[in-house]
Formats: sequence, C-alpha cells, structure tokens
Amino acid sequence: MNLQNELNKSEGFKNLELLAKQVVEGFIAGIHKSPFHGFSAEFAEHKIYNQGESTRHIDWKLFAKTDKLYTKRYDDETNLRCHIIIDNSSSMHFPKMETFSIDKLNKIGFSVLASAALMNILKKQRDAVGLSIYSDAYDYYAPEKGSERHHQMLLNHLTEALISKPVNKQTETYKYLHEIAEKIHRRSMIFLFTDMFQTSEDEIKLFEALRHLKYNKHEVVLFHVFDKEKELEFHFDNKPKRFIDIETGEYINLYADSIKENYYKAVDDYFTSLRLKCAQYKIKYVEADINKDFNNILTTYMVERQKFAQ
Repeated sequence: MNLQNELNKSEGFKNLELLAKQVVEGFIAGIHKSPFHGFSAEFAEHKIYNQGESTRHIDWKLFAKTDKLYTKRYDDETNLRCHIIIDNSSSMHFPKMETFSIDKLNKIGFSVLASAALMNILKKQRDAVGLSIYSDAYDYYAPEKGSERHHQMLLNHLTEALISKPVNKQTETYKYLHEIAEKIHRRSMIFLFTDMFQTSEDEIKLFEALRHLKYNKHEVVLFHVFDKEKELEFHFDNKPKRFIDIETGEYINLYADSIKENYYKAVDDYFTSLRLKCAQYKIKYVEADINKDFNNILTTYMVERQKFAQ
C-alpha cells in the first residue's frame, strides 16, 4: 500500500492522531525514569512549586507520592498559546517515504508527527494552538484556538502536508516568519520545524525574522530537522551516485568517499554556527534527528512551558 492510499483525506488524519497519542503515551510512561518522575499523570493540572510562592495550593498528596512540591493549576493559569510552524519545501520530503510509520520517517513526516504529539499534549492542557505551513508560498495559516473542531482541522492540514509531493519548491522562511510575527498579537510559544536549508544571504534574513518574533515577546524554539546519518555524516556506499538538489533540480555525479570528510566538516561547521547564533539571540535550538524518537521534542516543550509560565 503506498503512502497516498494509506493517508487519504478520509482516514489519514485519524491515523495521525492515533500515532500522536502513542508517541505521547510512550513519552509519559518514560517520564517515570527521568527527572520529571512523578509528573506524568498529573502534569496537565499541576506546575512545579517555586520558592516564595504561597503554599496554599500545594498538592500534598502528590508530594507524598513524588517527594516534590507541585501546586494545583487553575483554568486561568492553563491558557497558554502556541503556534506551530512547518517548512514544507521539497527538501523536507527527504528521504523518500513509502509508508507512514513511527519507525521510518522523512523530515516532513517527523515534523508532522512531532507537531501532532505536541498538539495532543496542548489539547490535554486546554491550551490554544495555531498552525502555519509554508513552502514557496504561505500554504496554510490558522490562528490559535482550543476547540475540538479546530484540533481536527489542524490534524487534517498536517496530513495534507504529509502526503503532498512538492517538486522543486524552494522557500524563503524569513518572509513567512515576518508575516506570522505580524499575525500573532498575544504572547505565544512558537515552535518552528525546518531543515534550515538556506542560502547564506537568506540565513541572515532568517535570523532577522526570528528576532522579529522575539521582539514581540514570543518564546521561540527552533527544531532543526535533519537526517543525521545521511545529511550530516554522509553515510553512503562508495558506488558512483547522482546527488540531486530536490529544491532546484541541480545534480552532481560523484563517489561519496571522495568528498565525505570535507562535506562533514562544512556541514558540522554550519550546524555549530546555527547553534551559536540561536544562543546569541536567545532562541532555543534543538536538534531533531529523524532517526531518533520524539522524547527530546516533548521534553523541550515541558521545560519551555515551565519557563513560559513563570
């Protein structure tokens, strides 16, 4: 069964929602073995107690179970706003994905499933979620809302992004980030999923756009999505291959071993530069290797949410 048939409009988003629930359930089960131990079943209704706060709302039953202090969270404290942004340019559809499963994802598949998992948690916490998808155009925008109908609509559009087949679609990420910054008026958490394939000139403009979001007091998290084995370490056998730029159609014929060392150094230097620039502008930078699980994504969300609420 090919991807188009497996993820058609009538059933695809239901499959995505099911997989997102599985990701979240697995993550919550794993919390018991992490620094967040004791914060799994109750994390939607509690927040960590900060020294100096009133002890009036401390949940002493939870303290007895976890030996950690949490205060009960009330409805007016749970209304966080989150906007998820997904790069849907042609390069995000690498590598080719025949079926949609947690075990074998390309960059857009990883980004979509990670976004659906975040939405699942945000829904549990009664938070408002918005979504932007862009390629060489601003493909989709939805403002932050918290209704079930809105949630299902976003899942449907995530599925459409997943099954799309963009050909030679480059993108100007900075252009759409500026537009999104102008649309979001209330302070929000911003999650951007992109593989950061930019020209040097566009990279400068991109960080200007990210600063625009920061200027509006949003908390910005950049999930840098990539296939570490192929796109960083350049693990290919040493048979002659044609490497094609799927955004421009340009190609080069070569033996992988002939450039592997220089390629790795250039890409590693670029990744280091991205991390340093994000640190400079106080943007949370998170590597998102599509060959790994989603724990790093969801843990980042939990940590950033705690900071955002303070």
